[in-house]
Amino acid sequence: MLPTTVAVKLTPPRLLSIAGSDSGGGAGIQADLKAFARCGAHGMTAITAVTVQNTVAVSAVHPLPPDAIVAQVRAVAEDIGVDAVKIGMLGTVETITAVERALDLLPEAPVVLDPVMVAESGAILLEDDAREALRERLLPRATVVTPNLPEARVLAAASEDLDGDVLVLAVHALGAGAVVITGGHREEAIDLFFDGRGEPVPIAGERHPDGAAHGSGCTHSSALAAHLALGHEPLEAARRAKAIAAEAVGNGLRSLGAGSGPVDVLGLDRMEVRRAR
Repeated sequence: MLPTTVAVKLTPPRLLSIAGSDSGGGAGIQADLKAFARCGAHGMTAITAVTVQNTVAVSAVHPLPPDAIVAQVRAVAEDIGVDAVKIGMLGTVETITAVERALDLLPEAPVVLDPVMVAESGAILLEDDAREALRERLLPRATVVTPNLPEARVLAAASEDLDGDVLVLAVHALGAGAVVITGGHREEAIDLFFDGRGEPVPIAGERHPDGAAHGSGCTHSSALAAHLALGHEPLEAARRAKAIAAEAVGNGLRSLGAGSGPVDVLGLDRMEVRRAR
């Protein structure tokens, strides 16, 4: 007699984005949720701010009350559970303090911190006095921090020409478990990974000059968090996130809006869409 097989329905990884909302849908929690779905994870959100933006500009930012941020995290943690956290736009010292409190509710979840400072359009998204709070309160709690090159220099209080191994070691010294300096601002699209062991590891990737990059940083950090939740070590999670983000930029939707179009992590341009006539 053949053994009976039973279908087991597995619960997908539960990912929480603590970040701002982008009304244009290209970055922020909107990009995070799409990246989570791309990686097979269930996405949840704790919104830190509502931005008024499109592909051209951010015209207003409305922070949420700190208690509302903590309450959102508590609600999902108590009912659904959280396997990993991605932190994006924070903006103010008050918001950073609230997120620090919220992380106390998630002591076991790995944390990916994307230190969002400037929007693709050039708008400032992290106040000057919040930068020190980010360094002191959240960086030491991050499993992985994923700054781009300008953000890494700000975090490390480094000169405009500092790059490479010296810079990634300086950011790592601030307390995060691992650092990925993303390569979007370099001539060659090479990320640099360092976790305190051995030498920094370059992660090569393809540059897509004809793609669209709005939301690329959000997509990268969200995919990295998803792969941590799936059980990958930080370096392997960073490699997989790099490939997903590069593909999303290459598929980017330049036809949307007059500015920098959003990345396409779901392959929307390849889907057959049937419109009603």
